[in-house]
Amino acid sequence: MEHPAHHSGGGRHRLLGHRKGDWHRRLLAYSEVELVHPDGQGVGDAQCLLLVHVRKVVGHVDFRLCASCAEAVITEVLIEKQFHRSGLGTRALSHLRARYPGVVWRTTLDRRGTRDLMRRMRVPRQAEGSRCSHANG
Repeated sequence: MEHPAHHSGGGRHRLLGHRKGDWHRRLLAYSEVELVHPDGQGVGDAQCLLLVHVRKVVGHVDFRLCASCAEAVITEVLIEKQFHRSGLGTRALSHLRARYPGVVWRTTLDRRGTRDLMRRMRVPRQAEGSRCSHANG
């Protein structure tokens, strides 16, 4: 009979139900990935938040911001596969909310990969065809 303190499959402190690497990916996403706003972006224009890991862009969040309406629309979220399930998407959207307080966020995205993120972050889908009257383009 095996001693109850010895667990098979990964060690005493391994969390059951967690795949190997999830914790490491989360640690990388929060400690080693920089969130960068490229220079030259103005309010109202299409903007981008770059996710940079060791001088390499590993993802981006594209959005349109209208200061007049205090609304922003997320038009694209792309994160490299190695950072999926790391919390990087949540970190990026939380960063945008903190950087632009008082702005109402919406999205045009409805892909499987981003739908769950938007639901978790409580970012509603923008009604089809509705756009800010101040938007140019």
